[in-house]
Amino acid sequence: MISNIGYSIAAAGFLVLLLLLFTVRSSGLVKKLLLFAVFTNLLWALQYNRWLIPEPTVQQYLTFDSLKQFSWILFLSAALYNQFSSLPKILSQKTTLLAGSLPIAAVLILWLTPLPLHWIYLIHTVVALILLLLLEILLRQSGEQRWAFKPLVLYLGAVSVFDFVTYANATMVTYLDVNYIAAKGYIYALMTPFLLIAVRRMEHWGIKIFISREIVLHSTLLTVAGIYLFVMAMVGYVIKYLGGSWDTTIQIVLIALSVVLLIALFLSSNIRNKLKVFISKNFFANQFDYREQWIELTNALATGDDNLQDVYRTALKGLANAVKYDRGLLCKVNKSHYDIVANLYAPEPDHLHDEVIQRAIQYCQQKPWLIDLHEFLINPENYAGMDMDLKLVNQCEYQFILPIYQDNELWGVAVLFTDAAVVRELNWELRDYLNAVLAQVTNYVLHYEAAKIVAENAQFAAFNRMSAFVVHDLKNVMAQVDLILCNAQQHKHNPEFIDDTFETLEYTQARMQKMLKQLTDKQLITEQTQQAVDLSTILNIVINKKCATLQPFPQFSTATTQLVAANAEKLSNVFYHLISNAQQATPDDGSVAITVSDATTPGMIQIDIIDSGEGMTPEFIDHRLFKPFDTTKGNAGMGIGAYDAKQYIEEIGGKLTVQSRENLGSTFTLLLPIYST
Repeated sequence: MISNIGYSIAAAGFLVLLLLLFTVRSSGLVKKLLLFAVFTNLLWALQYNRWLIPEPTVQQYLTFDSLKQFSWILFLSAALYNQFSSLPKILSQKTTLLAGSLPIAAVLILWLTPLPLHWIYLIHTVVALILLLLLEILLRQSGEQRWAFKPLVLYLGAVSVFDFVTYANATMVTYLDVNYIAAKGYIYALMTPFLLIAVRRMEHWGIKIFISREIVLHSTLLTVAGIYLFVMAMVGYVIKYLGGSWDTTIQIVLIALSVVLLIALFLSSNIRNKLKVFISKNFFANQFDYREQWIELTNALATGDDNLQDVYRTALKGLANAVKYDRGLLCKVNKSHYDIVANLYAPEPDHLHDEVIQRAIQYCQQKPWLIDLHEFLINPENYAGMDMDLKLVNQCEYQFILPIYQDNELWGVAVLFTDAAVVRELNWELRDYLNAVLAQVTNYVLHYEAAKIVAENAQFAAFNRMSAFVVHDLKNVMAQVDLILCNAQQHKHNPEFIDDTFETLEYTQARMQKMLKQLTDKQLITEQTQQAVDLSTILNIVINKKCATLQPFPQFSTATTQLVAANAEKLSNVFYHLISNAQQATPDDGSVAITVSDATTPGMIQIDIIDSGEGMTPEFIDHRLFKPFDTTKGNAGMGIGAYDAKQYIEEIGGKLTVQSRENLGSTFTLLLPIYST
């Protein structure tokens, strides 16, 4: 009698929810799946109401229970994969095929085979556990939608835990306890309001989750369920050994354990993380001999490197050796892009790996957090705010992405991975250790960069001192010239002498004034303001007025009318330097071409300066081309043109790269930011 009331209340709740769903205007697949799930729950509640069906059978009860479980597996599979567009797509998912086949198999075995019922109970125990596992994955990876999913997880979690306990108990004693069956209606009736709240909250059910083997194997629910079943088996064995039987006290204890299982569903991440740290700190030895590791790192960083490329590679090797990894990249962030400044036996990043690095850089710019992509696949909730596709990460061979900061700004990231069989897990110990190593390596890199800047400043200071002496000498020469001109007025009666003298002095005066102006302008460093610059106008002026006297004459073409953000005068000097250098490096019968087009990088314009000249070696490009005061023109050049061009392009958020082959020519590629109002 009392059980009929519970099942009647549950049926009434499901009927109300069913009618409410019919009033929803949306006619999508999500509504149909919810209608199917609620309708099966309604049938299930009605079939065990003895006011309607006086003599329900166990087979009938188990059949409707299987139908109810299948309907929720179908709905959860659709939510996990965001596949509410097509029923065949849902049914073709591995999760649906594997999980959904169990309740169907239970029905078939029940009606078509003479197997004992405890095997059916075992299948239902597994199905209840699968539902709990799917709910844990849904909750752990729902991110910002967790608030909306919680009522659904509470409803299905509570009823699935009760099903798990009921069928686990039935498997042990080989029959369904009537007390469990009687209580089940009330539990469903009490939890139905949560299902109603879930339907009201959810505007979009799909969350597009990637489910990997690691997520399943690391599920806390599997661990808790295993402990629960083990305790049940041990208690059952002890009771049987002592000649006793199951009683109400034992059932209450097992129900209490099931409550713990439900709590673990919501607190699994905190419980697991705290437990792991506690066990690791108190019961396991450290992974490293830190004294030896620190000495090894100190010795590695103590090598006397001559240039920044060697410094970057030494820093990357120090990080990789700290965790016994053999491959990696060191990437330096430069506003809208990053540059690979060191490579340790790693392939050049393809589109997939470049996307991973870009997303990791965006995350590290917001949060100073070490990234373990293996951990991200298992526990993405540990990296809240990182916008990265789990399927993309699953195809990526990178593991650790370690941020490096300078004055609280992201300097760059180190990417570490390995092909070795031993792969480290970024637990509390390794995280603390890597933070200490990163601090040491960061100081090493930033110290060398600061030393390089100081050295360059010293060179410029010397150049400025030299310029001051030159300007002083030029002024003295000019004074003498002026004096000669003044005295020459006294000899105007000698026409031939006077004419020659005046002509020579005037030419010398004009030349000295020009040299003096150039040196003075180079000495004075003024603040350059950015403005909207038309590349076609600037390049036409440079080609037709500044470079017209040299051969070969440059050929210019443009495929865009976009304006760039730069200082017109400074940009004109950069173009003049690069184009005139290309002309000087190319024979008169060769070619120099300038093309302007939209870059593949968003927000950028690309300028290519292509010549068929003598070209350059890779060693020259890497070590000399952009090194200040290093010139191949002897006394005719100062060696600061290419350096100044690269510095200015990067200063305004652009990029300057070079491709060259000896005796075939060179291509200078400039990326400049598009002007935006």
